[in-house]
Amino acid sequence: MSINKVILVGNVGKDPEIHYVEENLPVARFPLATSEKGYQARDGRQIPERTEWHNIVVWRRLAEVAEKYVKKGTQLYLEGKIRTRTYEDKDGVKRYSTEIVVDVLQLLGSRSDNPASATESHTSDSSQGNVNKPKGSVDDIQGQNSKTDKSNDNSNSLPF
Repeated sequence: MSINKVILVGNVGKDPEIHYVEENLPVARFPLATSEKGYQARDGRQIPERTEWHNIVVWRRLAEVAEKYVKKGTQLYLEGKIRTRTYEDKDGVKRYSTEIVVDVLQLLGSRSDNPASATESHTSDSSQGNVNKPKGSVDDIQGQNSKTDKSNDNSNSLPF
């Protein structure tokens, strides 16, 4: 058994580049930065903050979401798989690129940080390109609230 699963929370390094392959099949690519805070080691050495850059690839409906809502500086939660591909550069030299192919994309932060904001959460079924909001999302909870008759509720419990 093996598992290829990546979870990242980081900031987008530049606006996504959107390309279309085959018949209107969108793919978005952008860098994502994740950082580990610096600290002081036991022996007194100062260890600086370390930033790691990840090459992100998003397909189908998630690529359309990225095109519309993701911009440089946007904070994202991503789930996906690590993929390494090979290609030849213009000089014929074999190159390798390690990428994160995204299955789940969730915008983080407040509305003022990003107009697409906190209620946007998307998953993708890579075989069909479906986009769904997960159970328990803000929209899902708000939908439950609107169905709740609050006039007869005398308890102090939350409606969700």
